[in-house]
Amino acid sequence: MDMSVFDLFKIGIGPSSSHTVGPMVAARRFLVECGSLDNAVGIEAALYGSLALTGVGHATDKAVILGLMGETPQDVDPEAVEDQLAEVELDGKLRLLGTHEVPFNRATDLVFHKRTSLPEHPNGMRFTLKLADGSVIEKVFYSVGGGFIHAAGEAEGSPDAPPSTPVPFPFDTMVQLLAHGQESGLSIPQMLRANERVRISDEELNAGIDKIWHVMSDCIAHGLVTGGQLPGGLNVKRRAATLWKQSEDKGGDRTNDLPHDALHCVSLYAMAVNEENAAGGRVVTAPTNGAAGIIPAVLRYYAEDCRPSDPVKGIRDFMLTSAAIGMLCKKNASISGAEVGCQGEVGVACAMAAAGLVAALGGTNEQVENAAEIGIEHHLGMTCDPIGGLVQIPCIERNGMGAIKAITAASLALKGDGTHFVSLDSVIETMRQTGADMQDKYKETSLGGLAIHVVTVNHPAC
Repeated sequence: MDMSVFDLFKIGIGPSSSHTVGPMVAARRFLVECGSLDNAVGIEAALYGSLALTGVGHATDKAVILGLMGETPQDVDPEAVEDQLAEVELDGKLRLLGTHEVPFNRATDLVFHKRTSLPEHPNGMRFTLKLADGSVIEKVFYSVGGGFIHAAGEAEGSPDAPPSTPVPFPFDTMVQLLAHGQESGLSIPQMLRANERVRISDEELNAGIDKIWHVMSDCIAHGLVTGGQLPGGLNVKRRAATLWKQSEDKGGDRTNDLPHDALHCVSLYAMAVNEENAAGGRVVTAPTNGAAGIIPAVLRYYAEDCRPSDPVKGIRDFMLTSAAIGMLCKKNASISGAEVGCQGEVGVACAMAAAGLVAALGGTNEQVENAAEIGIEHHLGMTCDPIGGLVQIPCIERNGMGAIKAITAASLALKGDGTHFVSLDSVIETMRQTGADMQDKYKETSLGGLAIHVVTVNHPAC
């Protein structure tokens, strides 16, 4: 499997990895591959399927414009985005890759094909560069979840990426990974580390993981102190900061605590991240933006409440193990809500967090598999039905619930000996089949479920 931990965990901005991060990357890549832009006189972007249906709520239109301007998800300044877009709107011009200026009208040069999908994935987009001689350069891209993209007819990833480098522990299934562990005597994070070291040094790997955790941690911290209202038209109030303050105001007085209050903070960590995501802030795909709060919440729970003797090593083992589960889900099913529903986002993130927590707490490889299997199994069939096409309701609360489920799954697995009835490979295949059977209206189109049974007023996506 030619995938890295840094493919699963990408630094970007909200509110969506498939509808914001992916389209931004695709728009920029299209222009880079066009070569010289000196003869360009216009640009058009057409969005199809789920990208068209929920694109405005997911900021796909903004992401495409930013990508055409040359911005990248990891480097764009979230605080400057609205000013950049306002300048384009005011001037009626777009500076392609920041260098060549062409006329641009968002109303006519961004086209939403809400009733049409392109053949390879529900998240399709077509870019057309118009040249002075009347000819055009045109290319189709797909955003397939978690910020991953590919051009029509190509495998995912960059077309000029170097050939895959053999790794010491290749795996396409959990059965294969467990077999490697039994033969080598190594844990899952040890094997993932060995695979990563084919590409980069231990120092680079550790620094990269530490940076990812730093961004996650900062996202939680910012979300826990930021109040106000989320953008988009639903007038949803941010709750994490208020609830966190209520918890903090109690100080050390726990006389009136209920048993479930012990996990209250975990829910707030997850909600804080997803409120930041909904506001277009800096987040890490884990493995998607819509499910970005679960892994950071469980990681902070591990670091602060599980009393680890070596939290730095534990966090790194957690991330490597989580990545292994995410790789399996992406390869053998999907992490795209537009393809398999929210089971592929919140369900996969829950499984990744549960597995990571077990590994960080010293569980066996078999216990890791058990925890991941429980995490996905109890999200099977979960639809993706965001109200108003926004990553707010039910997405934010689902992250809080997913984090709690991950801790429960880890606890169950750690209290067992690793034997269980349903294998992780089987439940991943079940998720794939369930997603294929699911009607499109329940897969990030806002045409079914909660999205049509809750009245919204004056919202552009409705």
